[in-house]
Amino acid sequence: MHDDTSLPLFPLRTVLVPGAALGLRVFEPRYLDLVRECGRRGSGFGICLILDGDESGAPATPAGVGTEARIEDFDTGPDGLLTLRVRGARRFHVRRTRVRDSGLIIADVDWCAADPVIDLQPEHALLGVVLRKILEHIDGADQAFPEPHFDDAAWVGWRLAELLPLEQPHRQQLLQLDDPDERLETLLRLVDVVDDD
Repeated sequence: MHDDTSLPLFPLRTVLVPGAALGLRVFEPRYLDLVRECGRRGSGFGICLILDGDESGAPATPAGVGTEARIEDFDTGPDGLLTLRVRGARRFHVRRTRVRDSGLIIADVDWCAADPVIDLQPEHALLGVVLRKILEHIDGADQAFPEPHFDDAAWVGWRLAELLPLEQPHRQQLLQLDDPDERLETLLRLVDVVDDD
């Protein structure tokens, strides 16, 4: 699927999954430029897990699969820094990157296909139960997740990937899987690991 698109990247030490919200503090000139550009164009930017390097300073090496971030809200924090609230949208594969003079990484990306709508299978029913329990313990979950889809394999998988205390490389592994059932199988194995810790 070749949809030739350029996307500015914001590499982080965290993985953004589709549908998840994330708060960001923006202070580096290259990312302030990115936010202005996205605002002007009404477009999103890409968030990729950092494989090598740091969030600030020299351009980091981003993972090859990331998630488009759409800006939902912005404000100025008490420290005067710009704060953003973004939400994960489409997943993408990074084909090539180049670095602007400012240090901003621009990626040529191919969009991943949207998740197929698949019913939650009986062998994954436990994960639906786990997700319900997690949401019962989150204040304001009914506002954060106003339309739960407990019978949708993709939705259950992404919400668990967002909410479980997973290591970032495990979250990245889930992000890279295209099949919702395979994602849930992987989550079942990871939940075992989380339980054993």
